[in-house]
This record gives sequence, C-alpha cells and structure tokens, in this order.
Amino acid sequence: MTTAAACPPPAAGPVLFRAGCPHCRESFELAAAALRLAIGGSARTTFYSFSCPLCGETVRKPAGERIVELLTGGGVRTMRLHV
Repeated sequence: MTTAAACPPPAAGPVLFRAGCPHCRESFELAAAALRLAIGGSARTTFYSFSCPLCGETVRKPAGERIVELLTGGGVRTMRLHV
C-alpha cells in the first residue's frame, strides 16, 4: 500500500492591497506598511489612509467593516480614535 505525502503549503509572500488615487486616477498595489487604519466610534470616523506612490498626495478613504477586517488581517497598523 502506498501513502500520499502531504504537500507543504505554498510560501506566503507579503500581503498587498489594491488601491487607487482619486487625485491622479492611477491604480497600484501597496504593502501593509504603506497603509494606516483609524478606527473611530462611527462609520464617519473610521478610515484608512496612504500616500500615493505616483503623485505623492495623501489619500483618505472610508473603511467599512469588511475593509477593516481585511486591513487588520493583513497586518496594517491600526489606531483607535477616542471620540
């Protein structure tokens, strides 16, 4: 009788997030270290931000529950805002 050997899981690379800049209209991928997540007491005060790697503008976008889950799970630095 033969047994199948378990294949090792694929090597995990760095987590990349797709983002877009409303200023220059370009799309790109960012590493977790390039993003910041701020969690406030409401949807209006929960957002993520980054600097566009192409035009240099600071971008701030709202973060709903799913975005918060993806960003925190991907290692994005998180700041809790006290309102």
